[in-house]
Amino acid sequence: MSATPDPAELVADLIARARRAGAESADAIHVHSAALSLHRRLGKPEKLERAESADLGLRVFVGKRQAIVSSTDNAPRALAELVERAMAMVAAVPEDPYCGLADPSELARGPTAELDLVDASEPPVDELTERARRVEETALAVNGVTNSEGAEAGWSRSAVTLAATNGFAGSYARTGHSLSVAVIAGTGTGMETDYDYTSAVHAGDMEPAETIGRRAGNRAVRRLNPRKVATQQVPVIYDPRVARGLVGHLAGAISGPAIARRTSFLKDMLGKAVFSDAINIVDDPHRRRGLRSKPFDGEGIANARRAVIEKGVLKTWLLDLASARQLGLKSTGHASRGTGGPPGPAATNLYMEPGKLAPDALMSDIKSGFYVTGLMGMGVNNVTGDYSQGANGFWIENGQLTYPVSELTIASNLKSMYQTIVAANDLTLRYGVDAPTLRIEGMTVAGR
Repeated sequence: MSATPDPAELVADLIARARRAGAESADAIHVHSAALSLHRRLGKPEKLERAESADLGLRVFVGKRQAIVSSTDNAPRALAELVERAMAMVAAVPEDPYCGLADPSELARGPTAELDLVDASEPPVDELTERARRVEETALAVNGVTNSEGAEAGWSRSAVTLAATNGFAGSYARTGHSLSVAVIAGTGTGMETDYDYTSAVHAGDMEPAETIGRRAGNRAVRRLNPRKVATQQVPVIYDPRVARGLVGHLAGAISGPAIARRTSFLKDMLGKAVFSDAINIVDDPHRRRGLRSKPFDGEGIANARRAVIEKGVLKTWLLDLASARQLGLKSTGHASRGTGGPPGPAATNLYMEPGKLAPDALMSDIKSGFYVTGLMGMGVNNVTGDYSQGANGFWIENGQLTYPVSELTIASNLKSMYQTIVAANDLTLRYGVDAPTLRIEGMTVAGR
């Protein structure tokens, strides 16, 4: 039985084959992934899955044409066929004036940041089983919880190797651990469900199973007997687990392709105030043990911590090489890619910095308002910024959370929402895209 090829040697060989076949330049990427997940419900295992894959992608360039092919077979004959297919495709595709590899001066060079992205060992199934047991039993023990939708514990590892004819060669790996549970409170037609989860690069950085289970159970119970409210305009408070979506919408609106196509509501806002001067938003690919950290981007370009919003002002787009060239700019090192398609820009560890007020103080002066804990639907128009989403949560009266509410719609426009955002001081980096509790003025809450 032959040994598994070294990924660095494999991509180097593939690039050499492409050059010999007539490619003027090329890059190749190898991604090896492994994942293990266990699902348990009401004390019984329901699913145990393990998946492992090794994928290889090749991109070739001839003039201003590019072609991309991928395969899961790394045998020499398969590699020859992969190159042959790529060269046939590149001869037939239309020209793309913005394609091409990075200039060598833009590449990541030398020692990379110490990111600590790999947990040393894969957890045994017994350990995942124990994590799932603890989180579900804790959630079911909460008074008022009547059923479980199950708990899931998981582990994953991915390794990326990238090389190109411009001289770049690099690799990195990342592990991930996760634990989640969803439970039901109440009975009959009065049932409500909620969930919680934790994820981290290293198992030791996850929140305790008991904390996750208790929080999921309490959230479900708190949602029992929801009311409806009349349509009105009120201040809205976003819980951190939904506040992060507002940062995610910003990332979509400042993505290079959207700006180049003029299809973003922020297309003319670079260098201008989008938020109040109290708001700062950062993208940091080098955060130690960050869920989306990486030492270089998907085109081998050096990446770094960037201020996306600084004192309310939009400081940068998120650019890969193609969108940067369309805009006459330099890549910001945000290219992300798989094996089967071209690179595209994406944020890494993106977060809004915390403000000065505690969450309680943030809503202390609200006589009537809405605290959002859950959102439904995809009602965001990236071209206009119009925002409308189904929501549930709790009604605020005289600065206090009172009764649960559901079947509401909240609506406004992201431009005006961003201008009025006030951030609390409770930022926790849990998801990869994060925000503290946020307050937004004057949103329309549509109820009965």
